[in-house]
Amino acid sequence: MTVRIDRTAGIGRRLEQNPLITARDVKPSMPGLEVVSAFNAATAQLDGETILLLRVAERPRSDIDPPPGAMTLDLDGPHPVLRPLPTGYTKHDVIGMCFLDTSATKPRVVVAYIPKDLPGLDLRDPRSIRYRNGTGVLGVINEGYTDYLAQMSHLRVARSTDGVKFTVDETPAVAPNVDVEEYGVEDPRCTFLNGVFQITYVSVSRWGITTSLATTEDFRTFERRGVIFLPDHKDVVIFPERIGGKYVALTRPMPQSFSRIFGIWIAFSDDLFQWGGHETVCLPRWNHWDELRTGASAVPFRTKDGWLELYHGVNRTHRYAMGAVLLDGDDPRRVLARSPVPILAPGTAYERLGLFNDTVFSCGVVHLDEERIRMYYGAADSCVAAADFTVNEILASLQEWHNP
Repeated sequence: MTVRIDRTAGIGRRLEQNPLITARDVKPSMPGLEVVSAFNAATAQLDGETILLLRVAERPRSDIDPPPGAMTLDLDGPHPVLRPLPTGYTKHDVIGMCFLDTSATKPRVVVAYIPKDLPGLDLRDPRSIRYRNGTGVLGVINEGYTDYLAQMSHLRVARSTDGVKFTVDETPAVAPNVDVEEYGVEDPRCTFLNGVFQITYVSVSRWGITTSLATTEDFRTFERRGVIFLPDHKDVVIFPERIGGKYVALTRPMPQSFSRIFGIWIAFSDDLFQWGGHETVCLPRWNHWDELRTGASAVPFRTKDGWLELYHGVNRTHRYAMGAVLLDGDDPRRVLARSPVPILAPGTAYERLGLFNDTVFSCGVVHLDEERIRMYYGAADSCVAAADFTVNEILASLQEWHNP
């Protein structure tokens, strides 16, 4: 297979066919929506296929008028309430918003149309719909501001026999279903453990960012297991075996007090549901490529030197890049080495320009053979790309770490 090497942006060998999956390759989940991006995919290998569990972001179409019987949202109470949209509004007068209606027997996503002239509405950030409520108890919380996402994400399966050309399922695999998922489900990671695939994913809502668990044996049916980490918590990656009799996970809490340091922690469990023994492992480093925040990305895998974890780091210009950390094989709380520079950083047009510029963000790798791995990654929060690495080359690039 032909690859293109860009040494200025890391040691990864980008596939010539990149990007592999774009929004154009994904069918909207319902009429009235358009796919904005397909990215940040968990990875698995099953029955000779490479499986990607994509994050698919959708938003209401802005090129069509509200249909007959369209709904809007009353945002003034403690919870949004669906109301009929008065007649006479056109596509120029409203902003569409996906809303998870859990009041019915079967939860459903509906498109609500918010009048652009609604007092208190702030549409300056295209990623969000912000509303300021000056009445009641909500008027004194966060200065009355509530943020709603302009998009809603779900998880979709894509399959390939060669790891390059993928066929994307036409319907979601895991879609928002409960209140803590009202803003969508995002950024899955997949670990084969106990004979099934354990999938952690981010559940997003007004209550915060939580991490949930689902399981599958075939990527056709999925069993939801519920929330396993409370808000605000994301980037949870489960190790593929017990260590010292315990399940182990890398996590990323998001504290809102004091210095707000966002970095990788480790946690332990007897049952995959209740976690304790939390400790910091791989925190941001001042004046490094990962100085603003760090987060676990791929499922760690064993090497001759220890557990190798590919993680993402963010610098002061908000560039997302990928690096590696080597953890002790018997005690993964102990860091042996870290990347002094990224192993893959934004360098191509599809990585530098998109929904969120200058972003390389992985949620998984697959093993091509005993020495080579392929890292699938979201590029600019817009599409899926891939790069190949040799494990020894990554290990050789690391710098011995002494925790200051």
